[in-house]
Amino acid sequence: MSSTVSNPQGVLQPGGYGGHDSRSNSTSGSFVGPESESNENEEAELVSVSWNQDSSCFAAGTSHGFRIYNCEPFKETFRRELKNGGFKIVEMLFRSNILALVGGGPNSQYPSNKVLIWDDHQSRCISEFAFRSEIRSVKLRRDRIVVVLEHKIYVYNFMDLRLLHQIETQANPRGLCCLSHHSNTSVLACPGLHRGEIRVEHFGLNMVQIINAHDSSIACMTLTLDGLLLATASTKGTLIRIFNTMDGTRLQEVRRGVDRADIYSIALSPNVQWLAVSSVKGTVHIFSLRVRVVGEDSHSTENAALLTQHTYSNSLQGLVSPTTGTNPGSSLSFMRGVLPKYFSSEWSYAQFHVSEVTQFFAAFGSHNTVAIIGMDGSFYRCSFDPVNGGEMGQLEYFHFLKTDNRTQ
Repeated sequence: MSSTVSNPQGVLQPGGYGGHDSRSNSTSGSFVGPESESNENEEAELVSVSWNQDSSCFAAGTSHGFRIYNCEPFKETFRRELKNGGFKIVEMLFRSNILALVGGGPNSQYPSNKVLIWDDHQSRCISEFAFRSEIRSVKLRRDRIVVVLEHKIYVYNFMDLRLLHQIETQANPRGLCCLSHHSNTSVLACPGLHRGEIRVEHFGLNMVQIINAHDSSIACMTLTLDGLLLATASTKGTLIRIFNTMDGTRLQEVRRGVDRADIYSIALSPNVQWLAVSSVKGTVHIFSLRVRVVGEDSHSTENAALLTQHTYSNSLQGLVSPTTGTNPGSSLSFMRGVLPKYFSSEWSYAQFHVSEVTQFFAAFGSHNTVAIIGMDGSFYRCSFDPVNGGEMGQLEYFHFLKTDNRTQ
């Protein structure tokens, strides 16, 4: 696989590329800037939705460009209507003006094998990454750009676009990959070379951890912001597992259900006390985690320090709470080993029901709230009772493609 990296001032000088990767002369002229075009008579079609790194905003790629929405309070912050179609990938960098864009959707003239790094403040493309095959996903952190192809992942330095790492994976059509976002940790998780296997790169420690997470292929995964914990689901979709990324130990397992289901999203709350899962079954499940938490949020310097100390990787006492947690379990758990496993599984603590006819993606907000965005243009914000659980209450609903709620 070869790639081409360029910027508006010309192609960067060779350096840092290893193996069989290569560069060739290229310019950024293929990207026509987002000249506003009126599409009043033609309704935009939703192509993609994605959360930013702290779930405070989300991006919607449409058939005419892209839009950015704030979650609390809900508001469209800006949009770009383009003459040449839309984007299947719109990846934000927190709340900054930097976006990664990949073309796709109806009548898009932007190629699906090229990443465009767009500076919306300057209204220009500041760099490009071109590949020979379709790009499956792009992930950003403040110092890295990660491009995911079906069988390979490229990791670039954000400052000079130098290639730092190449990672081979098994077939990865979903573009699965997740990053830590603490400045003092650098962790990447992606599918390994074998079915059900996850590769965790601790770049700061120059260490690789292989986790045999599931018997079936991986369907969804997420990391805590510090990269210490990993939550995964397989294509079977019945169990979600939480692992210590330092030594690969399984810390907890919760059950979404008994029937097979496609998992759309997994989210961990900032304080790592709750886990949210959305699936094709039309239910968003909330689970209580039995993971010991230091401080109020995952930005705790103590948590981050744990990740950088090899001595911590062999001890689970700081990771698993001695209490059993509050997820409901079966009253028949005393017969464990005799009855099927689901009788003694940890079931969801709270639930919210949405449509089964489209994909929904959940993320945690403030004060025990969950935000849910759907590929039908729906935005829900709901709350759950951290003491009693049960059915979540709906606080807000918007159809974000049709509602004119832009910032004035």
